[in-house]
Amino acid sequence: MKKLSRRRFLRHCAVQSAALTAGQSAMGMLPEEKTLVEYVRNEALTTVRENYAGNPMRDGIFLNSDLNPNLKPFSVIFKWFLSENPQREEKKNDPFRVTTHNVKDFRAINENGLMWLGHSSFLIRLGNKWLLTDPCLTAAPLQKRYSELPMPISHLESVDYVLLSHNHYDHLDSDTLSTWRSRVMKILLPLRLGSTVRSMNKYVSIQEAGWFQKYDLEEDFEIIFLPAIHWSKRGLWDNNRSLWGSFLIRTPRTTIYFSGDTAYGEHFGEIARLFGKIDIALMPIGAYKPQHIMKSAHTSPQEAVQGFHDLKAKTFIPMHYGTFDLADEPMGEPVKLLRNMKADGLINGELQIPDAGAWITFD
Repeated sequence: MKKLSRRRFLRHCAVQSAALTAGQSAMGMLPEEKTLVEYVRNEALTTVRENYAGNPMRDGIFLNSDLNPNLKPFSVIFKWFLSENPQREEKKNDPFRVTTHNVKDFRAINENGLMWLGHSSFLIRLGNKWLLTDPCLTAAPLQKRYSELPMPISHLESVDYVLLSHNHYDHLDSDTLSTWRSRVMKILLPLRLGSTVRSMNKYVSIQEAGWFQKYDLEEDFEIIFLPAIHWSKRGLWDNNRSLWGSFLIRTPRTTIYFSGDTAYGEHFGEIARLFGKIDIALMPIGAYKPQHIMKSAHTSPQEAVQGFHDLKAKTFIPMHYGTFDLADEPMGEPVKLLRNMKADGLINGELQIPDAGAWITFD
């Protein structure tokens, strides 16, 4: 199948989504403000925030904390469809590519740490357990993958836990999940994403959580599902039918925050107030232009750094760049901006920008 250009593909999807959204709204399939909000969670799990009622929903559709479904009007998307990218030539001539190191056997690693696999996928070792975040390890539909994997996908079948932040194709890849036949793997999900994952892989066990809920694990670490400002959509009629969010991974010595996809918001500061120190923040820095389209769902490098400061985290590790061409900015721009901010003293903490396949050790 021929690959569409990034801009044509993204515009096509955005226009299709907006048109369907407009049609759904006209048919009463999207929530109206007059409809009462209900709050849902997994009653079998522990809720760690006191007096938290659950995730807000209206007519079966999940909302962000401000009760906004985060769906763009058709007119806004259509205007973008007709526009030209002002950085078109710069983008065309950008030579940036992620450097990838080949990893023969990750299980030979015997120290706690993490490895970036590209985009939002990280391999994390905690004791004798292995975690994998947002495994999109092939190419998204109709999208070219620009970074190489450090290892074959089949090698990752032995991971113990997969953490899925939301259902978008560049985070949840059916071609990846469907290849694994592990009966040991456990997949930790947002609310109402289980049926989608089950359709891809019937062997794994799943557990769904709402925001501020702790997954039920018999481990010496804990994983808590937390807010993000985003949205979900995978098919034609499933706008926000499953939840989205972020993860906090806590061991007795180290706390890691994985943001998933998110816009900048008050949730970063709230997480810092609730949980205290965060050692490592895995933060998204790509797919932020044009701002009037992307700002409500993604962070720019500057916004990601502000979120890092709000979290009061120690080490910033970027993600969500360099693998797929998802927006108007040149592929190398996010990392360039980060390096410039660090050089100018604008990042209060350690900045690590690892190659794919490089190992970063922590306690």
